[in-house]
Amino acid sequence: MGSQGLEVSALGLGCLGMSQSYGAADERESIATLHRAMELGVTLFDTAEVYGPFANETLLGKAIAGRRQKVAVATKFGWRIEGGKVVGLDSRPEHVKEVAEASLKRLGTDYIDLFYQHRVDPEVPVEDTVGAMADLVKAGKVRYLGLSEAGEANIRRAYATHPISALQSEYSLWERNLEPRILPVLRELGIGLVPFCPLGRGFLAGSAKRSEEYPADDWRATDPRFAGENFERNQRAAATVREIAAEKCATAAQVALAWLLGKGEDIVPIPGTKRRAYLEENVKAADLRLSAEEMARLDAALPPGTVAGERYNPRLMAYIDR
Repeated sequence: MGSQGLEVSALGLGCLGMSQSYGAADERESIATLHRAMELGVTLFDTAEVYGPFANETLLGKAIAGRRQKVAVATKFGWRIEGGKVVGLDSRPEHVKEVAEASLKRLGTDYIDLFYQHRVDPEVPVEDTVGAMADLVKAGKVRYLGLSEAGEANIRRAYATHPISALQSEYSLWERNLEPRILPVLRELGIGLVPFCPLGRGFLAGSAKRSEEYPADDWRATDPRFAGENFERNQRAAATVREIAAEKCATAAQVALAWLLGKGEDIVPIPGTKRRAYLEENVKAADLRLSAEEMARLDAALPPGTVAGERYNPRLMAYIDR
């Protein structure tokens, strides 16, 4: 992933849902899922200080105790968190280093494999932020650097300051905003892509319900793409995924992940789950091969702009650097 030497499994594991956004936490099953992922050869585990906040890093730290050498730990910084609530962005150099130290303690490790800026902070030049991240690399506390949801200009500015190994961003069959401008920049610079929500928060897996059917503590209860007429339109758009899954005796989730894997070896999706059964299903996508004709069918069925509704509400969309 990237041209600096970071190598990970074809699929990683997103850990956010183990601590928030998708129903009640279940520490025992989450840790069992993390251990099972290691057994199945998954090496990239993705967390962030803001997940919980803080609880997810602590959970991952428990799971990797005694197994640290088997995994690549990715975590993220960039928020100002007060009283357990996110109150804004903060990528000041001094804050970057404070967060790194706190994350290392919660994770129970002396180095972070991949350290991301979670969102570009418009109040802090990206060169200053990446300069502080580079200091952590020099100190041996971080191995590789990443950005999340950064736009073309800031990717280039960051890379000119210190090599960037990965960009994390939402990318899937129903969210293809990276294709026109961001993916070409990543490949020009030799930066890997880590797509989060590769299954469209379950929509592409065929497990989605209408927003009003989810409890209030579930992210999808307020997701514009799960609401009203958007839900119906998006169900129609995802039908081709289900058709190809039936033809290949696979699941819709496996087809959606195989489509991403078919886009290049520099793309490492991180489907999130807190249950072993879904993990085991997702991991099998690495063995599913889609033909050029099947890839083309999927491309044509869900072209950019097909999905109805914004990714986030306006407040959260404002944090995306595009």
